[in-house]
Amino acid sequence: MELDNTFWTAAALFVFLGLMVYLKVPKMITGNLDSKIDKIQEDLDEAKRLREEAQALLAKYELKRKEAESEAQDIIEAAKDEAERIAQEAKISLEEMIVRRTKAVELKISQAETQAVSEVRERSAEVAVEAARAILSDQMADKGNTLVDAAIKDVGSQLN
Repeated sequence: MELDNTFWTAAALFVFLGLMVYLKVPKMITGNLDSKIDKIQEDLDEAKRLREEAQALLAKYELKRKEAESEAQDIIEAAKDEAERIAQEAKISLEEMIVRRTKAVELKISQAETQAVSEVRERSAEVAVEAARAILSDQMADKGNTLVDAAIKDVGSQLN
């Protein structure tokens, strides 16, 4: 029986594997792999926890965003209502001011009419008095003595 290269290779392999088992290399490799598996599992657990936290935070901010949108909508509606109320108040105030100014103008017109009528009456009275004076002075010049005699008679007859 000849010992060829295949035999020596197989013998070297068995010696190498026996030495590996003797030095507990498979246990070291298994322990090293187990520690890496544990580390990977911890990383996965941490990633899962972080993902859940991120989802919870996202849900929280989504709720806050919806609340903020709702609040903004309420503010907009309140502002619209306030603007409508102010517009109504301004309209009412404007109408009241127009009524007051109209009454004031009507009062001024009425006062001007009254004053004009008064001035016309006063001027008419002055013209009438002047006309009566002119007529009386003309009549007095023409019939003055006759009128005085008649007036004296009337006074005399009324006294008796």
